[in-house]
Amino acid sequence: MLNEKVALVTGAAAGLGRSIAECYAKNGARVVVADINDEPGEETVRRITEAGGTAAYFHTDSSSEQENAALVAFAVDTFGRLDIACNNAGIAPPSTPLAEVPTELWRRTLSIDLDGVFFGIKAQIPAMLGNGGGTIVNMASILGQVGFLGLGPYVAAKHAVIGLTKQIAVDYAAQGIRAIAIGPAFIKTGLEKALDPDSRAALDSSHPVGRMGEPDEVGEVVAAVSSDTWSFVNGAYLPIDGGYLSR
Repeated sequence: MLNEKVALVTGAAAGLGRSIAECYAKNGARVVVADINDEPGEETVRRITEAGGTAAYFHTDSSSEQENAALVAFAVDTFGRLDIACNNAGIAPPSTPLAEVPTELWRRTLSIDLDGVFFGIKAQIPAMLGNGGGTIVNMASILGQVGFLGLGPYVAAKHAVIGLTKQIAVDYAAQGIRAIAIGPAFIKTGLEKALDPDSRAALDSSHPVGRMGEPDEVGEVVAAVSSDTWSFVNGAYLPIDGGYLSR
């Protein structure tokens, strides 16, 4: 499905990012694993190579414009081109009512969850144009469509990521660039293990399917939408939410 394509994934040291990187590799792509956490990032590479795939690690602070540019240069230098980019790196701030959000917390959240996506896009598009096109997958969230108690900065950033995705399509579709925003609901990335039983049950039941999602249920969709079989899908927002947004 992705044979010989070159993909990069930010925030790929764990959780959804690791699953996306592994699913890209499983489907034939050569993968650049990017993260600010080196040891788990290199573990993602080991997992891919031990499974028979091809991957390389590059330390990246996604909130830095310069480091996003260096990441793309590394992908091109290492594998000769860039076909796919998944801008997945992000953080969720502590729950705080909007009027009580410290300015520094607001700026920190948007610097990673929004600015980081923009800086990635800004570096990725020129490299893809040199190949005649490519696909950019931006990790939004169900909270790119609805609010959530106490998560104002995150909600604002994810709504904006969907807007950026639409703008990529408007500006670059004619030049062969596709963009898709993905909207996961609550996924089992390990953080759920810290919840008490009542909170976990409430989170499960917030999805009409009665459970949280598995990382590979997102990763496999991201790999699929990155393939040429989705060539007419551009500027779209795709929830992967077990029916969460249907209520």
